[in-house]
Amino acid sequence: MTDGAESSKAHPSLDAMTAAYLREAGDDPVTALRQAVADALAALDEAARQRAARERLISRGYVRGASPRG
Repeated sequence: MTDGAESSKAHPSLDAMTAAYLREAGDDPVTALRQAVADALAALDEAARQRAARERLISRGYVRGASPRG
């Protein structure tokens, strides 16, 4: 794991996001962390849903109406 200083350098918006979650949670760090994790899990679920939808659109080489080769 990295310390907080390294994380802020790698992700410039981290401090602003942390402050926003804390503010929304009434400065309760446990509530803020739980909401941040819930939001991250929701984002992962949405990304997986979008990936699955894209994969359904990708051609697998089948052509409708083509006769089978024999």
